[in-house]
Amino acid sequence: MDVSKVVSFSRNFAVLVKVEGPDPKGLKMRKHAFHQYHSGNATLSASGILFPRNILSGGEVTAKVLFEAGQEMALVLTVASVVEPFLTLGHRTSSSISQDPVKLIPGARIEIMVEGQLKSGEEAPFWVPAQLLSLVDVPVSSAALQSLIEASSGSKDSGWDVGWSLVSAANGSQPSTKIEHYSKPLMQLDEPLNANFMAKSATRMALLGVPLSLLGQPNMKFASSSSKGDTLVALGSPFGILSPVNFFNSVSTGSIANCYPSGSLKKSLMIADVRCLPGMEGAPVFDKNGHLIGILIRPLRQKNSGVEIQLVVPWGAITTACSHLLLEEPSEAGKASKWGSEALNVKSDTSIPAQVAIEKAMESVCLITVNDGVWASGIILNEHGLILTNAHLLEPWRYGKGGVYGEGNDAGLKPYVLGADEFSSTGGKVWEQKSQTLPRKAPANLYSAVGENIREYKHNFLQTGHRDIRVRLCHLDSWTWCTANVVYICKEQLDIALLQLEYVPGKLQPIAANFSSPPLGTTAHVVGHGLFGPRCGLSPSICSGVVAKVVHVKRRLNTQSISQEVAEFPAMLETTAAVHPGGSGGAVLNSSGHMIGLVTSNARHGAGTLIPHLNFSIPCAVLAPIFKFAEDMQNMEILQTLDQPSEELLSIWALMPSLSPKTEQSLPNLPKLLKDGNNKQKKGSQFAKFIAETQDMFVKPTKLSRDVIPSKL
Repeated sequence: MDVSKVVSFSRNFAVLVKVEGPDPKGLKMRKHAFHQYHSGNATLSASGILFPRNILSGGEVTAKVLFEAGQEMALVLTVASVVEPFLTLGHRTSSSISQDPVKLIPGARIEIMVEGQLKSGEEAPFWVPAQLLSLVDVPVSSAALQSLIEASSGSKDSGWDVGWSLVSAANGSQPSTKIEHYSKPLMQLDEPLNANFMAKSATRMALLGVPLSLLGQPNMKFASSSSKGDTLVALGSPFGILSPVNFFNSVSTGSIANCYPSGSLKKSLMIADVRCLPGMEGAPVFDKNGHLIGILIRPLRQKNSGVEIQLVVPWGAITTACSHLLLEEPSEAGKASKWGSEALNVKSDTSIPAQVAIEKAMESVCLITVNDGVWASGIILNEHGLILTNAHLLEPWRYGKGGVYGEGNDAGLKPYVLGADEFSSTGGKVWEQKSQTLPRKAPANLYSAVGENIREYKHNFLQTGHRDIRVRLCHLDSWTWCTANVVYICKEQLDIALLQLEYVPGKLQPIAANFSSPPLGTTAHVVGHGLFGPRCGLSPSICSGVVAKVVHVKRRLNTQSISQEVAEFPAMLETTAAVHPGGSGGAVLNSSGHMIGLVTSNARHGAGTLIPHLNFSIPCAVLAPIFKFAEDMQNMEILQTLDQPSEELLSIWALMPSLSPKTEQSLPNLPKLLKDGNNKQKKGSQFAKFIAETQDMFVKPTKLSRDVIPSKL
């Protein structure tokens, strides 16, 4: 795929929307991450899409709109949030769209910046005036977003806001033309903070009319279907009004992380794994063939962690809401256009082996709940229902945790349970509705081999309150919940555990593993149930990045020679893919769909803000005994090799530097120091100190720096 050609084509449709109006008290920009303010006037901006003629219907309503007051008009779609502060009071305070024509306050005006190639003889982008025609609600997308928000509303840690993390709802007394950095939620003023309002506000669009001839504009095609992992290209203008020359139509690429509802061909909402900045809301999103996928809106933001989830409203949902103006399918002229896939030199491949392999591997990732409260991810290892996950899901107290987000205020570097907390008052009833497959009991010889371990862990967990461990298996179009028992928990430095399903529903899809050390810079896909728990109704999400670092340890090979050979052995993987709470126990996949690592943790600032793109995984090379045991599950002694203490592994996973032999000799009690949880020298404190000192170099003295702490997922 040549992204540059897709971008060149997309520039014909991407625009910058600027709204300026009187704001004597400096209140219009209080819900926006950036603004301009001068002499009592506030200016806001967002991105937008210029409609080509071949997607407009030929009805009377369309004709009336396009030739308003005898002048030919073009249509632009953007997010309503950029114009709503400048609406008259009646429209601004209403939670629903009025039948009356929407009006701006006196003195407010809208301008659109478009690419120069759309105007004969122009090379540079130019401004054209625009008028507000109507506001448009997108009911199916609003309902989907509301469902996601409400499904997490019971958790004290997973509450959501809509809007950029840079926004402060309280801002307004100190207008500024600078990019401001804020941390308070977007929607705290005027309106009640509820899921219905947030979802409607986030998905509402504004339709603008522009006096512009589109005779030279190419036709557009729609993406026929979009799936998780598909490439996307967004063209928007972050911080556009601050310097249009610098920011107009910037490019951001990524992929589709998840779709809602799961298993449906008609998508109501998409979760995008893409880096975006304030001002890109309203940007058109295209696939690798230059076909329109949808419109980027403001992100969903987790209150406590500050994590932003980028959202895309699918084009099909928009055409349904604007059926009087837009076609569900572009006119036939688009099929013969020189601007189609042929012009982009992109073949519309329907069979992509790598994507098929990754989709197949995603069926091996399941969701695990403990006491219908905390959830994490897991990986199916064989057809008998053996599940690999993290030990901190089952024994969080071993990692300095009394619960999912119960960390103390100290800034030491320590493991942190980054699972997710879920109220269980209604969860059980909802989950059982998806159980459709008749189960089969695990083989008797399997229980004869691991039964003693299962009985031991059952007894121990009953003493600690772990009464119910359940696993949700994700098939193509259905879910199945199964009870599981603990088979094994690593007693030493590795954060791994094994579960066994009591009943196996149909045929399972075991993961395929790659035990080699992945080359740096190669593609890495993280698959798991990050952020959205069992009540959200989502299948596993996929986020992509690269292998950033492989930390090795040296191991002596068992050879007959007098001088034993020493080989490097991968002990830790670091990737740039986004990893979120609930992703513990998820899989790191290579481009062939083979598992290369087990997700264990990411990082967070001492004040609680997560760093999703700094994360750590256990390489499959370390997990080789686990996969060997999974072949027939008869020899528990294979797993005992993982329980052997390793000072080097322990220091690596504590994020402490390895000591030289001379230093080790001077510190004979090093293993005890590393394991002693009561020792004042916390694990990884040297790393935390380094991060803090590094931040002091870049943060202004008036601001408090924050330590960075690795976070268990």
